[in-house]
Order: sequence, then structure tokens, then C-alpha cells
Amino acid sequence: MSDPTSTPGSPNTTGSSTPGSAPAHSTNAGTTGADATSASADTAASAGAGNSGAGAASVTYAVDAGVATITLNRPDAMNALDTPTKILLRDTVRAAADDPGVRVVVLTGTGRAFCVGQDLKEHIGLLQANDQAALWSTVPDHYTPIALALAEMPKPVIAAVNGVAAGAGASMAFACDFRIVADTAGFNLAFTGIALSCDTGISWTLPRLIGHAKALELLYFPRTVPAAEALDLGLATSVVPPADLATAVSDLANKLAQGPTIAYGAVRRSLNYSATHTLAESLSFEATQMQLTGATEDHHNAVTSFVTKQNPTFTGH
Repeated sequence: MSDPTSTPGSPNTTGSSTPGSAPAHSTNAGTTGADATSASADTAASAGAGNSGAGAASVTYAVDAGVATITLNRPDAMNALDTPTKILLRDTVRAAADDPGVRVVVLTGTGRAFCVGQDLKEHIGLLQANDQAALWSTVPDHYTPIALALAEMPKPVIAAVNGVAAGAGASMAFACDFRIVADTAGFNLAFTGIALSCDTGISWTLPRLIGHAKALELLYFPRTVPAAEALDLGLATSVVPPADLATAVSDLANKLAQGPTIAYGAVRRSLNYSATHTLAESLSFEATQMQLTGATEDHHNAVTSFVTKQNPTFTGH
């Protein structure tokens, strides 16, 4: 759930798009006419713009040089997740997963926050209306598929944490491979603060990042974990000044976008598989992924490059 009282992080200058239009530039990867995809327009048309003000889409999508940037764009609400935004985010993340032109995904937010989780104004309205179906169907309909799409993405995912990430916002960041965090940002696992359990996969991701005991502590006693502590705990991959966030994320994204995309996806699947399977089962699964990656153009070209003592060029095929 959301935590609108958490200390915000620094501003982020990510661009936005209007529903049905080509996405504008992002801080991490600007669009070009050849590379920009239509997923933002398609999902905005099906889900609505969300409450981002002035007709702007509440989630924007831009692709450049294999890097897809998905931006939560409700800065006045600290990127809280109302229903239209959840639908649009779910569909946009899925579109990035299916887009063959995307080799790495960046998830970020505009304004002072990365994402403060569920929009509590909407939640309170549903509580007052006693709309039980709408209140709790959002977990299987929205939060669960968002978490799965991020965690099972067949390509690397980076969370560019520009400000506070609370509740489901923190959960989404933890489902990513990398969390590049502004030193003014932080994480707040706010669920039990409003007497709710946790969602968006955090019961699975958090213990794997920091261990069972520490995960329980942070979930039992919600507080804002500042960036420096998050780095020490293993919640952050790196911490940078706000002014350096866009460059740090862009450097990592571009490096990943030039790598062996299919191999990266296979490694993600193998680690996820091994978390819930025996060693013998994991060894068998590794064999299937080795065969899959061994048949790729990237593998064959890399071996040739090794023999000829040249640096390989990976195309993601």
C-alpha cells in the first residue's frame, strides 16, 4: 500500500507522453522515430490515461537502442497506483517483455517519488463504499501480474529509484535485477502500518535479498530505509547522487543492451527455478537452458570471436 507521508527523494526529469501519442524522451534513453514502439498508445487506449493531470498518460513508454524506459507519471500523487495506472503499468510491462526490439527495461518515476504503492484515496473510497470485489481483486488482477512480468522478464530489468519506494512500489523495485538508487531516496515496506499483509511478490523477493529475519523485521516495523542503509543491506545495487542517477542508469542499461540478451534471460530463469527446486532438478533445468543458448547466433559469433581474438558483438539473437 502507499505511504504518502514518507520522505520524498529528488526530482526526476523523465519525459511523458499523452495517450495515443508517441512517447517523449526519457532521462535514460531518448526515443527515435525508428525505435519508438506503440505499446504506450495501445495500453493507454485500453486502460485510460490514469489520473496524471492535463491529459498526460500515467505510465509512459519509450524505446531507444534496445532500452525500454517505463515511467510512472503521477508526480502530484507521488506515483501512487490507482486502478487505471495499475492496468496501464501491467500492460506496458508485458508489452516490453514481448517486444523483440527491447533488450533491457528500465522502470522509474517522475517527481519526488519512485512509487508510493496503492493510491490510498482510491482505497479509502472503496472501503467506504464497501466494494469488496474491487478492493481485493486488484491483487490478483493487477499487482500479481505486474510482479510476475517484472520478475520473469526474459531480459534484464533495472529500477531507477529516483525517490521513495513504498509498499508495492518497493515490491516492484525488488522484482528487478538491479536497483540504482538516488542517495536521497529510500524504501518503506508500509503494509503492516495500515494493518495489511504484503503483496506484489515481496514475500518472495525480500528474503532472498536480505534474509528471512531481516525481511520480517522490516515488514513488522515499517520505516523508511535510507539509501545508504539499503546499500549495506543489499536492497540497492548502487547509490548515486540524484544528479548522477540518469547517467548511472543509462550506462548500465546500454551495457546490458549490448550483451547476450537470450543468455541473460536464461540466467534469470535458472536462478528463479533453482529457488524452489532441488539441486538435481536445477541441474536438469540448466541443461535445457545451456542447449537453448548454445543454439543462438550470439553464442556462435562469440566463440568465433574468441578463436580469432576479437571482441564479440552481441545482437540479442
